[in-house]
Amino acid sequence: MISAELMIVPIGTSGTSLSKYVAAAVAALDETGIKYQVSGMGTLLEAKNTDELFNAIKNAHEAIFNEGMDRVVTSVNIDDRRDRERTMADKVRSVEEKMG
Repeated sequence: MISAELMIVPIGTSGTSLSKYVAAAVAALDETGIKYQVSGMGTLLEAKNTDELFNAIKNAHEAIFNEGMDRVVTSVNIDDRRDRERTMADKVRSVEEKMG
């Protein structure tokens, strides 16, 4: 299982709110069927393979252009662990167990 953190920033918006663009990117992720979790600073993704992951990222990135933007910056951090099958929930649970 591959975990990734995605942050997409539209450049040149007319205001400081970005929720319209986040909503467009999330709608694009919905269309791919990938598992995701939105946070206040980005979106966590969970994919079976790199093709699924990069397709979802591409769709979310392009969704911002479809909202009328001319410039978009996308950052991605990927954790591709192949020795064990670990989900986002597993990773959080492991930390919580250690916190007591």
